[in-house]
Amino acid sequence: MSIIKTSIFTAIIALSLQSCNTTTKKEKADTKVEPVEQKMQFADTPEGKAKALIYSMEQVNGGWSHLLSKNDVEFTYVYHDYAKGKDISTERLIFQGETTFAKYTKHKVHVFPKQEGVVTQFLQDGNISATLAGKNISDKAHLGVSKFLREVNPFWFSMMYKLSDPSVQAKFEGVETVNDITYKKVTIGYTGTGKEADDSYILYFNPDTNLVDFFYFSLPAWGINEAILRMELKYEKIDEVLIATERTGFFPNPKTGELEEAGKFISTNIKFNNGFTTETITR
Repeated sequence: MSIIKTSIFTAIIALSLQSCNTTTKKEKADTKVEPVEQKMQFADTPEGKAKALIYSMEQVNGGWSHLLSKNDVEFTYVYHDYAKGKDISTERLIFQGETTFAKYTKHKVHVFPKQEGVVTQFLQDGNISATLAGKNISDKAHLGVSKFLREVNPFWFSMMYKLSDPSVQAKFEGVETVNDITYKKVTIGYTGTGKEADDSYILYFNPDTNLVDFFYFSLPAWGINEAILRMELKYEKIDEVLIATERTGFFPNPKTGELEEAGKFISTNIKFNNGFTTETITR
């Protein structure tokens, strides 16, 4: 089970991004947000109630169109696995088309943990390339890891902004009180992904802020078929965009089965609208 736990954590890449080309305006999003007045009508069904909660959240975070208007983002990303160490990278992402680039100056977890030298990864239109210490990587296993990281980071970042996508299946599952807050729960699934088994999520919507404070999720690819892994989110407002700049992962203790804190994913130095193109994003 300890091996499973380590693999689980190794498989999870939480991406949190943000900001502006010159001076970045940043404020903590831990203050109370007034509930959003509904401007649309939704069916009184589990699916309709889920859509209403997602709609209210999008009125707060702006939804996908608001994020897309920022064009691109650059940020410093620290992936801290308490058991293994840290991966530290400069991340870049063009939202339209999700072309993504990363430059790792420290890599002790996912990316060549036993080797020295700067690592770069570049993904465009499904084509991956990577370098170590300035030399092209041709090993299929390492390229596979690079592609996984470049694909999963945009998903984690944009997840809360794309819940209205037609591929999302959302259903209201009632309420649950946690730490004196009565959360509204929504299960999330995806269709048309081409996977043998899709990940599933249980989102906990805060009734005061309309944001997701935490969620549980599964990882079928790693043998975790139930949504038992937990991710807690802390938000900041960057250029009028609410971003989960700090994510904390909790995974089952191999001996007790109880969830325990296993790592943090932190994004800083966030800049939006850098003018990246597919030709300049790697420079």
